[in-house]
Amino acid sequence: MDNPVGMLTEGLSWLSLGIGFVFLLIGAVGLIRLPDFWSRLHAAGIIDTAGAGFILLGLMLHAGFGLVTVKLLLIAVFIFIASPTATHAIANAAFAVGLRPVDLAEDQSGKFDGSPRP
Repeated sequence: MDNPVGMLTEGLSWLSLGIGFVFLLIGAVGLIRLPDFWSRLHAAGIIDTAGAGFILLGLMLHAGFGLVTVKLLLIAVFIFIASPTATHAIANAAFAVGLRPVDLAEDQSGKFDGSPRP
């Protein structure tokens, strides 16, 4: 064993990258498969926050302490501020034009078409 701390850091880096990949994959499948706008908006939020967050964490662990890590940290802070703000703005705009979330108790057909309701 050469450097156990380096091996642990590398293992955590790859684990974080793998978890980020799984979140990105789940979110991408959600964007394709989910039935309505509101569910797809939630999937897009997962991709931005969890997926990108874990990927950036893995890259920070892999890079070690230095200027690259500071830059990655600034990117992560920007994403964590901009992503929820953009998602909220999109949801607010959709709600303002009349696109309402479908309530399962009200929808007897069980189908979501995503069309605006009166």
